[in-house]
Amino acid sequence: MTTNAARVRAQAGYESRNLLANGEQLLVSLVLPLLALVGLAMTSVPSLGVGRRIDIVTPGVLALAVVSTAFTGQAIATGFDRRYGVLRYLGTTPLGRSGLLWGKAFGVLTVVALQTVVLGGVALAMGWRPHWSGLPLALALMIAGTWAWVALALLLAGALRAEGVLALANLVWVLVAGLGGLLLPSDQLPDVIGQVVHWLPSGALGDGLRSALGGSATDALLPLAVLIGWGAVATALTMRTFDWSD
Repeated sequence: MTTNAARVRAQAGYESRNLLANGEQLLVSLVLPLLALVGLAMTSVPSLGVGRRIDIVTPGVLALAVVSTAFTGQAIATGFDRRYGVLRYLGTTPLGRSGLLWGKAFGVLTVVALQTVVLGGVALAMGWRPHWSGLPLALALMIAGTWAWVALALLLAGALRAEGVLALANLVWVLVAGLGGLLLPSDQLPDVIGQVVHWLPSGALGDGLRSALGGSATDALLPLAVLIGWGAVATALTMRTFDWSD
């Protein structure tokens, strides 16, 4: 058990260092969310619903940063690692599929923690006033969201060629950022879209963080359950279908 934990920690360190050293990844995971934070907070469109605008914008931007790192960055990096034989090499080590999944998840959590400190600090300086009592639930949502999106990233990266992963991962990022309940609350979307988005991992993460940090902790419990469900299903599918070779 201790040996397996050490392998996972080593893989997590490798993953976090790769993410932090990748300029393109930092653009997607930190610079673009930061621009979204400043841009949405300082304008009046689109409508985000009732409440202080900065208090609605910030949880959505934190959710976007999670998806950027846990899904987009991981899917692309894993897809090209698979193409160039890195994953085939890992497949011959005792790390195994579960070790790879957990190593990537913990590595992403490290980067997400750094993102949250930076983005949260900027938001606080801009006047964000979260309900601190909801912080533990918000933390649980971010952990569950990271798990679900890393598992989805590996599911995608293990099924398609690297070029397909690159195109689809970026397309998904654009779609969920605008219509997936991340930056725009699901109740501000058209009725049919909003009802579907509420059950997606993007909508659950965005709406859940807005509820937890906005003083409606009980409303965040269902989104947390949705994220756990997505994480469990995506993990099971990834462990059954992941192909270590392109």
